[in-house]
Amino acid sequence: MSVAQTPALLLRRSEISALMDPAAYLAAVEEGFRSYAKGDAFVPMPMHIPVRDGGFHAKGALVSLDRPYVAVKVNGNLPRNPERTGLPTIQGVLLLCDANDGSVLAVMDSIEITLRRTAAATALAARYLARADARSVAICGCGEQGRAQLVALAEVTSVERVLAWDIDAARARDFAREMHDRLRLEIIAVDDVGAAARDSDIIVTATSARTPFLGREDVSPGTFVAAVGADSPDKNELAPDLLADAKIVVDALAQCTVMGDLHHALDAGRVTAADVHAELGDLVMGRKPGRTDAEEITVFDSTGVAIEDVASAAFLYQRAVARNVGMRVQFGAI
Repeated sequence: MSVAQTPALLLRRSEISALMDPAAYLAAVEEGFRSYAKGDAFVPMPMHIPVRDGGFHAKGALVSLDRPYVAVKVNGNLPRNPERTGLPTIQGVLLLCDANDGSVLAVMDSIEITLRRTAAATALAARYLARADARSVAICGCGEQGRAQLVALAEVTSVERVLAWDIDAARARDFAREMHDRLRLEIIAVDDVGAAARDSDIIVTATSARTPFLGREDVSPGTFVAAVGADSPDKNELAPDLLADAKIVVDALAQCTVMGDLHHALDAGRVTAADVHAELGDLVMGRKPGRTDAEEITVFDSTGVAIEDVASAAFLYQRAVARNVGMRVQFGAI
């Protein structure tokens, strides 16, 4: 007996943007890490396809929430796009499925999801790893991810002053003007990334750097560093000596040992996998403490785990169905 399939939803970026705010992404990502820490998720290693001037990532996972979901996301990441073609650095599509019967639930533009879920993971880590009295933030890398990071951090911290640095000084100035108007914070574009980092309680690195630009001498005691740009093995933002002198928390240890800044510190022999304090899910579950000393340097190595995509997509799907948002598409029909 054949059963009529429920049509899948096709969700555009504009529709996704209207469905969830930073608080909702934070809740989704927290649930994803909780599921992962409980053993109710499966996360295979990402696939990376290098191309000229960038690469493609395919990331997927199974996450159990109100029901089990599987999502697979394919993103192109071409850092030269904005100046060369006018297109975004990151573009892609996410496929969300019901893990019980394999049906396709939704096909979603991935740009907004990638931006917001990455920033939400930083905000979640900041809950546990930033000082309660943190007031200043250095944003290193003033692209769309840098903007998303600041918006997410403003939700969970009492940030008052922001120092914005980019290898392209004009981008930093544009960032400062735009984000000041948006968040009504003091935001200053700066030329010296080391000085900005040393003068900040929280540092976010969101660049495509392949050579580390922050070392131990650039980070003051008590600082929380969120390293989010190194999402492939060839990218590197933090020098190994910085990780060697920090409490390290990772999004997923297996992934961070082969990509991200931990990967480079391991290769340099400055740390071992045993030196990693915890995965973020361990902090969410209360298995490990976060910050325990006002003077310690804490580093969150965020390589972007697919559980963040799955949980965010599931939350988006539930809201889209409830609000009758999106185009209905019948897959599998003959």
